[in-house]
Amino acid sequence: MAHRHPPAAPSAQDVRRARIRGAILFDSARCLGWGSAVVFAVLFATLSLRRHAQLLTSGYDLGIFDQGVRAYSEGRLPSSLLKGIDYPLLGDHFSPLLATLAPLYLALPGPETLLVAQAVLVAAGVVPLTIWAARSLGLRTALVVAVSYGLSSGLLHAIAFDFHEIAFAVPLLSFSLTALGNRRFPVAVLWAAPLVLVKEDLGLTVAGIGALIAVTAGRSGRPGRCLGVLTGLFGVAATVLESYVVIPLSNPVGQNSYTGQLGPGGAIAQLVTLMSNDLKVTTALTLLVPTAFIALRSPIVLLVIPTLAWRFLSENPGYWGNAFHYDAVLVPIVTAAFIDGLVRLSRASQWTAAAHRLVLVASLAATAALLAVSPLAQLLSPTLWQPTAHVTAARSVLAKIPDGATVAASNSLAPQLTGRTEVSLLGILPIETSQPRFIVADTSIPHQFPLDADALTSLVSSAQAAGYRIVDVSDGVTLLARP
Repeated sequence: MAHRHPPAAPSAQDVRRARIRGAILFDSARCLGWGSAVVFAVLFATLSLRRHAQLLTSGYDLGIFDQGVRAYSEGRLPSSLLKGIDYPLLGDHFSPLLATLAPLYLALPGPETLLVAQAVLVAAGVVPLTIWAARSLGLRTALVVAVSYGLSSGLLHAIAFDFHEIAFAVPLLSFSLTALGNRRFPVAVLWAAPLVLVKEDLGLTVAGIGALIAVTAGRSGRPGRCLGVLTGLFGVAATVLESYVVIPLSNPVGQNSYTGQLGPGGAIAQLVTLMSNDLKVTTALTLLVPTAFIALRSPIVLLVIPTLAWRFLSENPGYWGNAFHYDAVLVPIVTAAFIDGLVRLSRASQWTAAAHRLVLVASLAATAALLAVSPLAQLLSPTLWQPTAHVTAARSVLAKIPDGATVAASNSLAPQLTGRTEVSLLGILPIETSQPRFIVADTSIPHQFPLDADALTSLVSSAQAAGYRIVDVSDGVTLLARP
């Protein structure tokens, strides 16, 4: 009868080789993660800065955030003249984490600082996700994950639409969900907790993270169930307190302007038509297709529900699609779910290397297909790099406005002035209320918020009748001054 011998213990040389391989993978993962972040930061910053240079940004929303961060840098609570006389921004959305940009803004004032900061923050979210994928699934998979994240529709549309507070949420979610996926529950909570200072609705996402921690800890027998429950309660309490107490107290009319868009009657109507609404279905597919639907294999994907719920149940169609910045906070969630889903599949006996490669190819193909209709394509257009005659004319007119002046501007011109003047928005504040020294309007744009070209032309005529004189007119851009 043959005797079985136990496997020989690994030699010291084998141990050294294993350590070297681990160190190489560790360093390679970090290099890929941080290298990807640098590439995407440059790409994002280039896109947003070129759009701003070509007058493709707007007072709503870049100008508003510029005025808010400028107030923080001057030691004041955030306010925006673009929204109204001394309009308190904490009465619009609860986003005090924006105050962390104040030192940077103080050194480099202007909306360009916000655009670059957003590019860096959003790009930084790729780091933990890529490193997680590399250590768990290999460098090839990590590269695909990095590409699907950095070239995602949600992030690119956010970068192309001015600046928003959710820039902070993207890296916080990436780091939190990476820790969650690796069962480092306290670290996941530490990264998730500041989300309640980014925007009032994100407390529900924090609550979702807490729920996942509680369930995962309970099933695996790991400590953390109590931590998960407390995190969930904290998230819900934060959203309720911010939405129904803090914001109304700070709001000029004593109410939250957004909670009214989620009335029960309207929400039920939106729920009934959920699967038949093209915008909503397209949004869901745009998020999931780049993961080859593997994200659905992970419970992490459930964290998209709080954000998609308030968006899809709202009566405001602007929330339903993916043309703005609303998908950005969902990208790290579906990317983390993509990684976690692949990790789970890799442990299944029926999962093959060929199937894994097929998923990676499908992910790259979907990402590439969506790029064709993404804002990134603008970087290939000569019009984004060469100043048009209209841009040159507009900048010549704006140069005649002195620093520190009070100005009422149309939406496309407002963010060009917020860094050096006091700007209100034509169509929001009546001229007789704001009494600006200057009025500048671009009537060459047929439709812009809140007034179209005809309404702006009429407003300019009314200002002239009220005593304003024309200082300059060039290619549809008119500058008037008060005597």
